[in-house]
Amino acid sequence: MEGSRFLKEPFDWHDQRFDSQERIMALQFGQVERRLERIEGLIEGLERRLWMTVYGVVAVILTQAVQSILSFTPKGG
Repeated sequence: MEGSRFLKEPFDWHDQRFDSQERIMALQFGQVERRLERIEGLIEGLERRLWMTVYGVVAVILTQAVQSILSFTPKGG
């Protein structure tokens, strides 16, 4: 006797729903992970720029200090 397999096998909606939720959560976590990686990359770039700014300011201060020291030293003559 032929018939629908759904009449012979009980369809378990709870398992289907659980599997669907697991897949959706996996996709969401993957998306969050990609966003976090992008944010980490942006933060690293910002950190590099910040350190370059700090080094630049220190270089300017040191240059001005050396110039002021050189201007006070007596010139030979």
